[in-house]
Amino acid sequence: MAGRVLVITGGSDGIGAEAARQVARTRPESRLVIVGRSAERTAATAREVGAAAHFVADFTRLDDVRRLGSEIREAFDRIDALANNAGAIFGERTVTVDGNEKTFQVNLLAPFLLTHLLLDRLQAGDGVVVNTSSVSARLVGRVDVDDLNHERSYTPMRAYGDAKLANILFAQGLHARYGDAGINAVSFDPGNVRTSFGAENDNVMTRLMYRTPLSRLALISPEKGGSNLAHFLTGAPGVDWRPGRFYSQQKPASSRQTNRQVHDEALIDRLWRATAPLVGIRSCTSPGA
Repeated sequence: MAGRVLVITGGSDGIGAEAARQVARTRPESRLVIVGRSAERTAATAREVGAAAHFVADFTRLDDVRRLGSEIREAFDRIDALANNAGAIFGERTVTVDGNEKTFQVNLLAPFLLTHLLLDRLQAGDGVVVNTSSVSARLVGRVDVDDLNHERSYTPMRAYGDAKLANILFAQGLHARYGDAGINAVSFDPGNVRTSFGAENDNVMTRLMYRTPLSRLALISPEKGGSNLAHFLTGAPGVDWRPGRFYSQQKPASSRQTNRQVHDEALIDRLWRATAPLVGIRSCTSPGA
């Protein structure tokens, strides 16, 4: 198959679409696969970048994720890179049809499931898995494995920060469990980007940061955020970035930029054990298992 196959979730707008545009310009031989929630926007972005394929899925429904996995598997016998980039912050606490708090499902459970559904295709390719995290992981994240659905501790920002912290732990868990099998997992904070992020959350901080002129001063451009994602999609693991690490934009995150829970290997294992049953998969629960 000519060109590397790159799957980008959340690829219909925001940094996902910007990353796709930049890859299309700089690596035109790549076979882009765009995944989005809006059929219209996803098709439009796919046309713009000359994508090899595009798919629509709503991550608030795990059956959509399972269907998506089947459709991608049917279309491609290898995947070189998967960007788990789709994510969102919401308002008041909502439970999905699958029985999970919506922020937790969209930002962690759905990409956890999709990655596992595509593991053999990733192993047949370059095996790159890129998890988009956020500065919120450090500022407000505190993963409580006994309250992943935030039945006791819900606020929009806390749920989002926890899920974005869990994205980092997920990448580290992938590296520990599947690194020797050809999976090259990494997580990164793209920076605070001027996008439509937070459209479903109306709290004061979100309005101030994303919907006022302050955004021009406080946030980086979508093009810069997209280039940060493209860096990991097109770079060589072990050369341009190290698998298993967490990055702030394109540089290894310093201790000041990293939540202390990132270093808790026992927490990573507990999170893995708690997450796998929620999406109905049988996955090895410890490194080397």
